[in-house]
Order: sequence, then structure tokens, then C-alpha cells
Amino acid sequence: MRETTRVISPVLDKPRSRRAVNTGVERGSTVLMESAEVLYRDDIKPTYGTEGLSTQRELCRLLAELEGAEEAFILPSGLAAQTLPIFAVLKAGDHVLAVNSAYRPVRRFLDTQLARFGVDVTWYAPSATPDEVMALATEKTKLIYLESPGSLTFEIQDIPAIAQAAKARGILTFCDNTYGAGVLFKPLAHGVDMSMQALTKYVGGHSDVLIGSVAVNDPALAKAIYDAIKAWGFFTSADESYLALRGLRTLHLRLKQSGEAGLKVAQWLTTRPEVIRVVHPWLDSHPGSDVFRRDFSAPNGLFLVVLKGDGEPASQRFLNALKLFGLGFSWGGYESLAVNCEPQFIGRHKLTPEDQAPLEGSYVRLYVGLEDPDDLIADIEQALDHYVSL
Repeated sequence: MRETTRVISPVLDKPRSRRAVNTGVERGSTVLMESAEVLYRDDIKPTYGTEGLSTQRELCRLLAELEGAEEAFILPSGLAAQTLPIFAVLKAGDHVLAVNSAYRPVRRFLDTQLARFGVDVTWYAPSATPDEVMALATEKTKLIYLESPGSLTFEIQDIPAIAQAAKARGILTFCDNTYGAGVLFKPLAHGVDMSMQALTKYVGGHSDVLIGSVAVNDPALAKAIYDAIKAWGFFTSADESYLALRGLRTLHLRLKQSGEAGLKVAQWLTTRPEVIRVVHPWLDSHPGSDVFRRDFSAPNGLFLVVLKGDGEPASQRFLNALKLFGLGFSWGGYESLAVNCEPQFIGRHKLTPEDQAPLEGSYVRLYVGLEDPDDLIADIEQALDHYVSL
């Protein structure tokens, strides 16, 4: 069966007796045992609610199916799914290579929390070739942290080539696959060791859940992550798991609609005189679009537009003129969103990490949801008309 069918009807031997369509929400802390003899047997799971009951187990099973993984784990947020696996596989004295375009809270974790435990981090430019990345590795390098397209700025990395080179050196790779959502890109199939997602975004799909996941094939990695989850108490409730399961059933349809609509809006924006450039990885004008098209089956609905203007004051004027786009962080839900990016660039020089050149123009990230793209274009057009009239 194709993937779209498997996430809808994953079990072929479902009984034909009267039953609910959806997996139930099984809440519980205490799990009652059938006898005293099995109370302390480690081979019987679950023995307590923190290990996950039927709702959590079904979500993990489907996520493993989606990612092409032997094991998938869920955590209480996307950030937890990024930071805990890193902690699980490193020790004092280790060295990490991390792409400079990574999600900002991950940078904060690596630069502050891991530094406290004696782990060194080297940040490399997302434009670096696989050879240039590996040239930064030392005998202490244990992990390479990848994100492609880059957070906010959408730089493209050759993840398969980096993963292959890292594996030859015995270095683990960890990829943020939130953009691909387990559908558009399959990191594990391209040689990556660990693939994570912020399920909060496309998998949840309704902006009402905080949850993350990490998927692996190596049993030793799976054990390290599982042990860390237990040690840190990073458990996920049945209610959040149910909401993510619900989102999984329609993930492929929503992702397709959002990606196609986002590309239509992006292509229209390239024709506008108010626009300096549109930063969208599927456009031919985007650096690395050939690599992106090779590895990703399609784009999602997220991209950046650089407007002619005086930085943050101008981008704020544009945002305030929008009517259909909500002004808020995150993405992947049914509603379209917009934020200006200048405050997130300050002090990190994400756009030009090599020379730290000043920003030019006004930066707005758009997420195109499930509204009609023509209505969204009309909204942007009236906002641009208002923007230039001030």
C-alpha cells in the first residue's frame, strides 16, 4: 500500500465488529498487573503510564512508518525533540558541528546548556560544501546537526553527501525534518542517523498541540534516546498524542494544498515592484534549488519575502495592513501566518554568517495555509498598496 493509505488504514486485520474509527484516548498513570510475579518484569510493557499507553504507542508506530524508521519516540515539544537526543548521545569533551541557520532555540541550547557540560560547538555556514563541513571535524567530533532548508533563511544543504561523509568518519548526523514533515523528505533514507520533527506544525495541523518526535534505525541510538527520555521525564500525554494522530490522517492532503498554494503566492510576489526578492527553495532563483528538487518531493507553504523598505518599521507596516494572515509564530496549521524577521536576525547574522553584512530591505516570513491562494494574494496586494502609500 502507498504511504497515504497506510497512515489512514495501517492495520489490515481490524475487526469488523462495532468500534470507533479513531484510536481512543487512553489516560492513566497506574497500570494494573495480572499477578505479583510480573510486577518487576522488565520485558512486560507498559508498567506505568509514563511509558505510554495505546494512544502514544499508536502515534509512535505511525511516525516510524512515516519516517521509514525502526523506532520513533514522542516528546512534549519540538524543541524537546531537538535537544534531548543531542544530550543523549554526547558526553563531556565531545565536539559538535552545527549549521549556522539552525532554529534559534537549538543554538541557545548548544551554546549555553551543552557548554556547561564541556561540549564544544563549531558553527558552519549553510553554504559550506560537504568537504568544507568535514574539514571542520576533529577526532572529538561526535555529531553534526543539520537543518535544510534553514530556519527563516531557507539555505539548502546537501544532506545525503554530508551524512555519507560523516558515516565514513564514525560521526552521527541529526536532521531537523520539520519542513519535510516526514513526507517531503526522508532523512533516514538518505543516510541520516536521527530525524526529528516538531509535530506541533504540519502533523498537528491545527495550532492546538505542542509535541515533537525523533526517529532512528540503530537499536543502540534508540536505547540511548529511550534511556534519556526516562531519565529526564520527558513524557507526552495521551491528549496531545491523540491530536497528533488526528492530524496525521490528513497530513498528506494538507501539506500538498499548503505547498501548492504557497508556491503560487511566491511566484506572484516575484512580479511585484515592491519586492527585492522571494526566498523560496523551489524557485529557480534560489541558491541550491537543484539540490532541493533532487531530495525533496515538493515544497511546503513556508517562505521569506524581502521588501523594499527601511527594515523593521517597514515590515511592521506591511504586517499591520494584512487582514487574512494572522500575526503569530509557528506554521503548519490550517491558517496563514506572517511575521517580520529582523529581531530574529539581530546578533546572529543568519543571512550572511561569513561577512556579517548589514540587512538590506524588510524581511517578512509568510506561511500559506489552507485558504484559497487567490484570496491570500488579494490580501497581500492590498497590504502592499497600503505599504507603499505611507
